[in-house]
Amino acid sequence: MVATILVVEDEADIQEVITYNLERSGHECVRAASAEQAFDILNQVLPQLVLIDWMLPGKSGIDLARWIRANKRTEAMPLIILTARGSEQDKLTGLDIGADDYMTKPFSPRELNARIKAVLRRRAPQETDDTVEVDGLGLDPASHRVVVNGKQVAFGPTEFRLLHFFLTHPDRVYSRAQILDHVWGDHVFIEDRTIDVHIRRLRKALEPSGHDRLIQTVRSAGYRFSQTV
Repeated sequence: MVATILVVEDEADIQEVITYNLERSGHECVRAASAEQAFDILNQVLPQLVLIDWMLPGKSGIDLARWIRANKRTEAMPLIILTARGSEQDKLTGLDIGADDYMTKPFSPRELNARIKAVLRRRAPQETDDTVEVDGLGLDPASHRVVVNGKQVAFGPTEFRLLHFFLTHPDRVYSRAQILDHVWGDHVFIEDRTIDVHIRRLRKALEPSGHDRLIQTVRSAGYRFSQTV
């Protein structure tokens, strides 16, 4: 389970230790020493998760978390608050503003990695290496294999990512723009019809087994992956 993680921490030594241990675990880290610097980074890239220190110079980590949750582009981004403030009220404040978890300093690298893994599994399942299966259609991100009714089927890299997204986000309609952000990234500029082409390719690959029926077009809205018509 590898993710791009934005580490927002103003104490250089702590930032270095956190980043070092996350990168040892295979994650890619982007660093910010203030909320303002984090704003600039988030306007350019979208990490899979943000670690935010509560006490930052200028705007606080809580201000940053509120901004992330209020911004349409970042509202679903997983957040973990890091702080030396350990009272119950502080924890409630952190969770009330939309943080997915709250860790009190000091904490071990092992515990941080475990918390990150748990949050990603809960909030961003497409970023995990967990095998997912629906109605005989299985996908293993770690081995990059798709199995249909017990038989391995070859998929191109884009169709693989698209299928992974659908399998981990069932029963909800996603617009073409939302699919683009999740599968291609929010700073990739392609036309909506390009997404339609990849949807057609994915359906064609699933057609022999009848699983193409799971990818439903919702007129004027987008696409839904569902076993229910």
